[in-house]
Amino acid sequence: MFTILGRALPGQADCSGVSRRDFLTVGGMALGGISLTDVLRAETKGAGLGHKAIINIYLPGGPPHLDMWDPKPQAPREIRGEFDAIQTNVPGIEVSEMFPRMAQMMDKFVIVRSLADSDGGHDGYQCMTGRKRGGRVPPGGWPAGGAWVSKCQGPVNDAIPPHLALMYTTGNRTWGEPGDGGFLGVAHAPFNLLGRKARSTADSMVLQGVTLDKLKDRTSLMQSLDRFRRQADAKGVMESMDVYAQQAMGILTTSRLVDALDLSKEDPATVARYGKSVEEFQRDGAPPMIENFCIARRLVEAGARFVSLNYSRWDWHGPDGMNYPKCREECPLLDQGLAALISDLHERGLDRDVSVVVWGEFGRTPKINGNNSRDHWPQANTALLAGGGMRTGQVIGATNRYGENPTLRPVKFQEIFATLYKNAGIDAQNIRVFDQAGVPQYLVDQGNEPLHEVV
Repeated sequence: MFTILGRALPGQADCSGVSRRDFLTVGGMALGGISLTDVLRAETKGAGLGHKAIINIYLPGGPPHLDMWDPKPQAPREIRGEFDAIQTNVPGIEVSEMFPRMAQMMDKFVIVRSLADSDGGHDGYQCMTGRKRGGRVPPGGWPAGGAWVSKCQGPVNDAIPPHLALMYTTGNRTWGEPGDGGFLGVAHAPFNLLGRKARSTADSMVLQGVTLDKLKDRTSLMQSLDRFRRQADAKGVMESMDVYAQQAMGILTTSRLVDALDLSKEDPATVARYGKSVEEFQRDGAPPMIENFCIARRLVEAGARFVSLNYSRWDWHGPDGMNYPKCREECPLLDQGLAALISDLHERGLDRDVSVVVWGEFGRTPKINGNNSRDHWPQANTALLAGGGMRTGQVIGATNRYGENPTLRPVKFQEIFATLYKNAGIDAQNIRVFDQAGVPQYLVDQGNEPLHEVV
């Protein structure tokens, strides 16, 4: 849950007489009951976004690479597992039988099978920053990927913070952290739209002391907020307001963010393509809210430049031996959601504007353990890429015949971030920003270049 604080101007109050100290809590995805117009599709369909954007889909817990996108059909049973490999629409590329939709549109994906520098901890930090925990850290900390994009590219409009997150607060805390602004500052930190509830209602977005009826009266609310903004600008107050309060003012004086979060504004047939979300947290992980993939697409259409989300829980190697039952439950829904998202982007003409990355913190042991599951295995990991104008329909790198170690084209997390930055129009190798100690820092360490195979 994200809370935005504001301060009162002397002698002034908001539209219902409530002080500016009152707060706005942004915690929901579906804001039903608020009457808003649907401007997103009309503005973007067929015309491109007008800006570049990145959707970062994090699978907390360590997805099993051999059971998903790096199958080993010729390996012994204790390595290859229970699933067969299937052909895709790109000759020579196979994926697990759990991904039939993706297989039919493999020409729109890139599989990186040789992600080689996973940190090894149960932590989304590397998927959010590209950096390992415990390494060299500048004063203020490393910025998340979205913070760099926010700093380099700035906002598209006042209504949508450039760096957004759909990250649930999880029992394992590190699975729910979208990173922060690091030494770039709070102005570039992610504006997280979610919290501890799988789905929220309009009650989760309120001005304290203002009833829902008043919130629903958009005309009255907009007029009051516009008056306040004009007065604040005239007094030179806006620049000195807390950065989050400024974001709040931008958000409140337009319906753009609310529109993007409200799936009732989307064509029901489009939402149905993504699949049905499961509104239950998976133990200490996130809920499988597959509809958030559609929300992410709507957010970038509205003006977001970087959206991170955590999806479900992929840690299944305990004594209950849930690897294969959970794969059969989770993978088809992920397959449907990814196929819908990438199809959606292509159909809207956004496949060159929006880059998508899907990954977890590490891979899984090639050899199945005594619980019929796979344990932690940072030596080999996979990532999925799409969109961004990349040359898709290919596999980058390879692991050995048992999926133990990369044998061809080892790839680092920072190389994938460099690729995403390049897709977003950012020269990660040459742009530098001075940290709090006055030391110049780059978006990625020197030597980590965009994947030449795709850009």
